[in-house]
Amino acid sequence: MKEIICFGEVLWDVLPAGKKLGGAPLNVALRAQSLGHNSSMISSIGNDGIGVELAEEILSHGGTLAHIQVSDDYATSEVLVELDEYGSASYEIKMPCAWDYIALLEQDVEAVKKADALIYGSLVARNEVSRHTLFALLEEASYKVFDVNLRPPHYTAERIVSLMKAADFVKFNDEELYEICAHLGFDNKELEACIRFMSEYTGSEQICVTLGKDGAVLYYKNVFYRNPGYRVTVADTVGAGDSFLASIISQLLNHVAPQDAINFACAMGSIVASRNGANPEISEAEVQAMIESQASG
Repeated sequence: MKEIICFGEVLWDVLPAGKKLGGAPLNVALRAQSLGHNSSMISSIGNDGIGVELAEEILSHGGTLAHIQVSDDYATSEVLVELDEYGSASYEIKMPCAWDYIALLEQDVEAVKKADALIYGSLVARNEVSRHTLFALLEEASYKVFDVNLRPPHYTAERIVSLMKAADFVKFNDEELYEICAHLGFDNKELEACIRFMSEYTGSEQICVTLGKDGAVLYYKNVFYRNPGYRVTVADTVGAGDSFLASIISQLLNHVAPQDAINFACAMGSIVASRNGANPEISEAEVQAMIESQASG
């Protein structure tokens, strides 16, 4: 069992079918917990009714509230989610909200010092208060995982670059990778060339790029590993990338071979996409069955 801490947003995803627990780092934390790790979330909710509901929902998913602050000044976050005909999601993220104002607490600093990984995204850095807290925690972390997760208009390219350079492991989707490479003056659209460029630019030997239905590519210590994806009927894509990230980091922390790690993560992400919401209950046996079905096919 590893100690994994996630930093950032906790919220309600308000979907056409109703509201569901969400926030990319929270999704990562809950999936890591389901995979047998001791994971926790550093964030903030409002001192309001939907905050109480959100806290209860986190507990019902096996999460912990130990590092979730309660704000008297800012509301619990809600995000309006729209799904297109293919189940792909777009988001309207209200601001300000409680997780824009995550304070730097000594108990969180100490927890990060002891953790095996600190996982963070870009959205929480939109506000100076939470951004300051994040960078202070990054100085204490032994293994830093950055989920780029661009949500316009809540980021600047310069801020993304600083968050990337702080990381040991960086995850993009392909569109994010090409956008940031272009901003840095690298206009080559060949995937491997972009990944190598990003590795050299950031100094990270661990770069992962998700490709939607076409799987993912992992660049790990100068070697490329690939998975072509698993075919499923998509219900919605909310949280699929988060479960992918939790799974691949879980596998790598457990010293699983990189190819097996990316296979497991792609299978997990595919299963999540085939179900509604970001946090469906999924057993490792289901993931292994999907991997084996592709191998036998």
